[in-house]
Amino acid sequence: MYDTISWDISLAFPPEFLTLHQYMIHCQRSFIMFTGIITETGTIAQISRSKIAIRASRALLRKLGIGDSIAVDGTCLTIAAKDRTSFTADMMTETARRTALLGLRRGNAVNLEIPTTPTSLLSGHIVHGHIDCTGVLKNIRQSGTNHIFSISLPRTFTRYIVEKGSIAVNGISLTIISIRASSFTVGIIPHTWKTTTLHKLRVGASVNIETDIIGKYIEKIIKNTHYEKH
Repeated sequence: MYDTISWDISLAFPPEFLTLHQYMIHCQRSFIMFTGIITETGTIAQISRSKIAIRASRALLRKLGIGDSIAVDGTCLTIAAKDRTSFTADMMTETARRTALLGLRRGNAVNLEIPTTPTSLLSGHIVHGHIDCTGVLKNIRQSGTNHIFSISLPRTFTRYIVEKGSIAVNGISLTIISIRASSFTVGIIPHTWKTTTLHKLRVGASVNIETDIIGKYIEKIIKNTHYEKH
């Protein structure tokens, strides 16, 4: 099936875009990929600059083994230990620096997602669990049964954001409504509001942001093509 898809796309797109397509196929074949559809929420049991322990359901813990990956508020971590009620993961210095995890306290709720598989339905979008930056929740307003979040972020990352595109906020795949120079808005439907930690956030909260990986690869391909021509 994959070879047929590659052949069809090679007829429609120039060679420089095949790298992107091959990357997407690699993601589908790989197990270390998330979709931004939260499996469940967990609770912080302990946290330090180098370790984090999270209480989770037995159903989720049964699916996890030592060395497996799990996304915690969108951050891909590796399970170092587990028991019947919780798991522990190590945190690198880069993780502590780049994410909002160190702002969490014991008892805080976090979004958890186990990796997808090649046969799983890709309900959200391709998420790696590699946080680009943290954003700040600037405004929350209700629109009917939905909620609208306005989130600020460093300007250098807004070039990877497009209207109606996807973005992961605390690991949740959301659709972008609008963009400004250093902020964007997303809409949250009632199901997402209830089943994730978003309803617990308040204005001023820091959130983990992962922009769409496809945009980054397209940017790199275009830059490399430009350099080769000059």
